[in-house]
Amino acid sequence: MPGFFFPHNNMTELNGKDDCKLGESKIHKKKQKAFGADLKNYLKSMVPHIESGIKTSSSRNVMLSAEEVIQWSQSLEKLLASQSGQSVFREFLKSEFSEENIEFWLACEDYKKTKSDHLHGKAERIYEEFVQSDAIKQINIDYQMREATAKRAQDPTHTSFDEAQKMVYILMERDSYPRFLKSRAYLNLLNQLQTSASR
Repeated sequence: MPGFFFPHNNMTELNGKDDCKLGESKIHKKKQKAFGADLKNYLKSMVPHIESGIKTSSSRNVMLSAEEVIQWSQSLEKLLASQSGQSVFREFLKSEFSEENIEFWLACEDYKKTKSDHLHGKAERIYEEFVQSDAIKQINIDYQMREATAKRAQDPTHTSFDEAQKMVYILMERDSYPRFLKSRAYLNLLNQLQTSASR
């Protein structure tokens, strides 16, 4: 997870415990505001399509319904099976600074569909971006899993990342997913869709 770096001249302002709490509180508020803005923009982009079925830039109709959003609450699997679900969940994970989990999971899904002659290059990219101990988007897996995945990535097959992907999925399922279902991101989207449907 990324750390917070303060310029040297601001360090004097954060001397006592109260000041540290104040600093953390300001960061948390900024994080919430940024997430709120991202969610607002996402909802604005989704709602016109919901109401009118306007084609998106990828030239396919986005028909997001309250029923689909309710289905997301049945299981993480159902949430991730939906393109819109992935997008909303990803925004939520960004607000918690843990989007590397879904990014790794999606990269693994893509990797499984890769042609054999391209496996080596993709395995190397996934390993460097998510698995190695100094990876920019390092996923939260234990040392043994990291070592085992590193070995599998050196001689890649379509299942090289399966165990690590499963571990990250379980982490999201037990940790982030329950919080997502209670989040304003999810509840506001559901409420907005239900309101649109009842008009």
